[in-house]
Amino acid sequence: MRGLSALIVAIATLAGLSSASAQFRIANDRGGQIGPYLQQFAMVRESGDSVVIDGNCLSACTLVLGTIPRDRICVTERANLGFHAAWNMAPGGGSVYSPEGTRLLWEIYPSRVRQWIARKGGLTPKMIFLRGRELTSMYASCSGSERFAGTGRTATTRTVGGGSLFAATQGTTSETVRR
Repeated sequence: MRGLSALIVAIATLAGLSSASAQFRIANDRGGQIGPYLQQFAMVRESGDSVVIDGNCLSACTLVLGTIPRDRICVTERANLGFHAAWNMAPGGGSVYSPEGTRLLWEIYPSRVRQWIARKGGLTPKMIFLRGRELTSMYASCSGSERFAGTGRTATTRTVGGGSLFAATQGTTSETVRR
């Protein structure tokens, strides 16, 4: 009898699940150069994967908003997006403002994000943060199953100087992404 009950529960659980879908999870990504992020997000866009932002997504990581369709992005309560003007390394190790890079960022961001950035004073060397209610007014909140679903299939993480250039994980889940 116990075996039959367990079988019924298992069947009922599986009936509520769809075929496997992939998630691309972003958490604690400090950003990096624009080019590698555009390439990575283009691959994610072409794969059809949904994107879960579940922590810091700073600097070039925010390009996800302009490269992945909005209906394939959700954010958790920990999502924190940081925007600033683009810069290049100057001789001697300093940074120098990049008008071309900043213009590219501006052109890639969706209009609602550009409007928010403009209200906050524009893209400057000082980081501005989009999170909480302001963020969830633009992007869907992830359900609890989207935040932690999946098996640990991990994307390649490249590190430069001990910091993550593209720190994200991918998980395969058998639950439907609900928005």
